[in-house]
Amino acid sequence: MPYQAEYIWIDGTEPSPLLRSKTRIIADGEQPGIWGFDGSSTNQAVGSDSDCVLRPVWSCPDPLRGLEDRLVMCEVLLPNMRPHPTNTRARLARIAKQYADQEPMFGIEQEYTFFKDGRPLGWPAVGYPAPQGPYYCGVGGDKMPGREIVEEHTRACMDAGIGIEGTNAEVMMGQWEFQVGVLPPLEISDQLWVARWLLFRIAEDFDVYATLEPKPVLGDWNGAGAHTNFSTKAMREDGGWKAIIAGCEAIGTRVDEHIAVYGVGIADRLTGAHETAHYTKFSYGTSDRGASIRIPWAVAKNRKGWLEDRRPNANMDPYQVTGILVETVCGAAAKKAPAKKAAARKAPAKKAAAKR
Repeated sequence: MPYQAEYIWIDGTEPSPLLRSKTRIIADGEQPGIWGFDGSSTNQAVGSDSDCVLRPVWSCPDPLRGLEDRLVMCEVLLPNMRPHPTNTRARLARIAKQYADQEPMFGIEQEYTFFKDGRPLGWPAVGYPAPQGPYYCGVGGDKMPGREIVEEHTRACMDAGIGIEGTNAEVMMGQWEFQVGVLPPLEISDQLWVARWLLFRIAEDFDVYATLEPKPVLGDWNGAGAHTNFSTKAMREDGGWKAIIAGCEAIGTRVDEHIAVYGVGIADRLTGAHETAHYTKFSYGTSDRGASIRIPWAVAKNRKGWLEDRRPNANMDPYQVTGILVETVCGAAAKKAPAKKAAARKAPAKKAAAKR
């Protein structure tokens, strides 16, 4: 029996890209293959040469239509089968392959905000709700709007086989979070994009809009981020503390490059208030939610584990964020490795000379 495959891709909208999708009916027993779309309608081509190519990169059961149907995450190619300029996945694939021996892994905490009628869900038509305080991980119908959407989204991600790890209400009313991981860079990025698509699609059924805007309400209200937890094999092994600190130091040498791909509007969110470090400054510390990078207390206690980069915005592109973290940290570690080997080779010669 034929089934429905929902092809999902990232468009060329600026300054932040949008998700697009369309349905293809596929014959029983066949796999989703190459398809195409009108790039002139997605800011990815001009009308006189509008064809763009969709190549499936990851798929899962469709929890909305039925598990016999599929959700298909795609990358965008040019007709010559080369990566489209908006295809940030292609660069990540090269980086992930280059540093695969270091086994980089990620967990991403995706914050978002529900909106309805031009304001955050649950907010009064005039004025503001009660100050922040009771909403984070709170309970109670008068202050936790959107929970029914969150529950449906969570179950959908689980049924789809997405690596969702948990959910919670966030600091501002109408703001929530889900976590995906722990997965390698390509896998977590593909799955996070599909999880976002499911969130947007499910919110439609409730006449609600889910936004990844990093500062959805200006003023004394928390922004929305995508805290990115990162580790390498060296960090996770016994004695990994040195690798964690080395990773933090390496990231500190490329602050501007990281901020440039951590999401549009980062200056509005990373102000130094609301549990953020200022976007122009870099710091790291144990249990410090005001630092650029937080090292969890359990990691400090065990002297191994991971680091949490708290700077990425909710609207960040995971292909770019995971890519630059791997490139920076794993690249620095790879440069140090030859120096260590060279020092080890010289050590026996020095001892021999001492004996003579």
